[in-house]
Amino acid sequence: MTETFKMSADTLDEFNFLEKLALNLGAIEAKVVPVGDIVVENRVVLKCRVGCPSYDNKLNCPPYVPSVDEFRKMLKEYRYALLVKYKSKAETDKDVGESLLKCQHDPSVIKHLKEKASKFLDDWKEDKKQIHQTSLELEKAAFNRGYTFAVAFSTGSCSLCEKCNIEGGKCIYPTRVRLPEHAVGVNIKKTAENAGMEIYFPFKKKPYPIALILID
Repeated sequence: MTETFKMSADTLDEFNFLEKLALNLGAIEAKVVPVGDIVVENRVVLKCRVGCPSYDNKLNCPPYVPSVDEFRKMLKEYRYALLVKYKSKAETDKDVGESLLKCQHDPSVIKHLKEKASKFLDDWKEDKKQIHQTSLELEKAAFNRGYTFAVAFSTGSCSLCEKCNIEGGKCIYPTRVRLPEHAVGVNIKKTAENAGMEIYFPFKKKPYPIALILID
């Protein structure tokens, strides 16, 4: 279990600059929490193995990333984390939501549902890119303030490239790529609940993704 550090008033004041920057960059909520609030579970990566098309197809997804046990050891060396919540522009409804996973491969999906689902996926991809860039800016801001081991995680699998350079065995954007939080076992739903941050998952109309940045 990760050691829990108490957040003093002075510590909370020290991180105000990050929370304010996150809001200025488009977040709807930002909160620095003790790293003990982060929940890491082996079963999270099981979902990568049994249902995610990115598994073994992207260099920053399993099995090419640190194992859950390796990440647990790394996490013990941190004290704080920044959770950043966004409101996605991507929007869907129940019927479209149910067709998202099969819309690109199943010709039987009704045309208008397929079109709406495809639009949702395109909008969500753009959202992920923006969130990724914001997370990098927050990481840099923490680094420049003296937190040299600050590191951001991506929300969802990497979307920097249309096709990952997995055959070449080397990422073409090594300074920009970040690991998806779930790829190392972070249960972001339980983590957000521990931090007192409301999360909507499964989402009903639009996603409210939550990004993670470790700070120390």
